[in-house]
Amino acid sequence: MAARSSIGVARNPTVGITLNSRMTSKPKIILASGSPRRRELLTRERVEFEVIQSGVNEVRALHESARDYALRMASEKALAVSARHRHRSVLAADTVVECNGEILEKPVDADDAIRMLSTLAGRTHTVVTAFAIAFDARVIAAEAISSRVTFRALTAEEIAAYIATGEPFDKAGAYGIQGVGGGFISHVEGSRDNVMGLPTDEVIATLRRLEIL
Repeated sequence: MAARSSIGVARNPTVGITLNSRMTSKPKIILASGSPRRRELLTRERVEFEVIQSGVNEVRALHESARDYALRMASEKALAVSARHRHRSVLAADTVVECNGEILEKPVDADDAIRMLSTLAGRTHTVVTAFAIAFDARVIAAEAISSRVTFRALTAEEIAAYIATGEPFDKAGAYGIQGVGGGFISHVEGSRDNVMGLPTDEVIATLRRLEIL
């Protein structure tokens, strides 16, 4: 089972009424993310949405835990877009990889990707994806989901060949479970969608609870 944690879940009584209105042709939900993986996951769940990127810079605070960092970033992204689109629901997410107490973000270059993949090789790490839903410039739901992922041993040649594909560079921890990097994984405990970038079961359940879906 994936581990869960949540913050500040509040109900906005106007959400269901506003978003169920037939007076607008725009999708009910804005996805505040440019991630193609998140778009793919929401599309698979038959959710109608529009993509509007937040433009928020991802900067970790000193001593901030993986969970707190992911929750804060997801909330900040949702709020940034919600402030410009107050009468629509905004969904944002952030994924953080943690291994042996070190938080692995997106690699800055090939050497950084080599370092990250070498750290993950033969070990179990935690992937935390937080999502936040905002309406009228306030967060109405936020939750962080954790999955544990085990990598098999990797050779230097395998790491170099993977980096040459270009796949690691826009992904936390320098790998993607849905691509070539999935071949490095020997076991996943928890949600694979969460590792991919969006815990779809929890997101859909929350959207339904808020009467957005």
